[in-house]
Amino acid sequence: MNNFYIIANSNKKDCVWKTVEEVEGYLKRHGALCKVQQNDVKADSGRYTDRSQVPRETDCIITIGGDGTLIQAARDLAGRDIPLIGINRGHLGYLTQVRHKEDIKEMADALLADRYQIEQRMMLDGTILRQGQKIARDIALNEIVLTHQNTIQILRFAVYVNGEFLNQYTADGLIAATPTGSTAYNLSAGGPIVAPHASMTILTPICSHALNARSIVLPAADEICVEVQEGLQAAVFDGDTIVKLEQGDQLIVRKSGQVTRLVRLKQISFLENLSSMLNLT
Repeated sequence: MNNFYIIANSNKKDCVWKTVEEVEGYLKRHGALCKVQQNDVKADSGRYTDRSQVPRETDCIITIGGDGTLIQAARDLAGRDIPLIGINRGHLGYLTQVRHKEDIKEMADALLADRYQIEQRMMLDGTILRQGQKIARDIALNEIVLTHQNTIQILRFAVYVNGEFLNQYTADGLIAATPTGSTAYNLSAGGPIVAPHASMTILTPICSHALNARSIVLPAADEICVEVQEGLQAAVFDGDTIVKLEQGDQLIVRKSGQVTRLVRLKQISFLENLSSMLNLT
């Protein structure tokens, strides 16, 4: 790799921008091309990265912040097929590869020398239908969540899989997670942990009012339809994009045709990394 684009979390200020300067300077001193995203475009487009600013010849996106920064970049640049690697300057980081200052030089050297592997991560596609008409569509790397719009109240919704009725829920919501997202909100809600390279969708009810409500793991090819029945509900994509729903609306969740390509530097197994994360205090 010789051409890099850096996306930084502008909300983390000093520690992030010091890291940006360090990474950019090191790469340029070693003959690489490196461009830094200069502005936050969220207010104008609903996205954080302007795709047109990322050069066509970019070999790798380096995100600096936390898992959220990497997820935003993955969603904003879906379809560009550019590998991503994250430097963690946030809290827990399941997706970010580099966590310590001393690891930055090692990361840069490995990228410049092409010592890495690429992992493909499944994404979800969510479409909102109102009276049979599409009103919104987005993608997610971690999860699509059906949840409250504003206040906490009882939500009722029905779930269908490939057109066949599965269950009716009274709960605080429902998580449709990818294997990558299994260690995020899904894990907090009591859902199972799934190896990130797998291809499947995990359905986990949130605070269900039924004692027998459990997570369900479905093949990635299945189409999931969630029908809003009662309560002010919203669909939330990766904790960011929010679409308000009305009674009778349908949320259709499918495996996306897009994937996220993550750079893997260290030969650390999923179980080893998981054990390390779960034992952090």
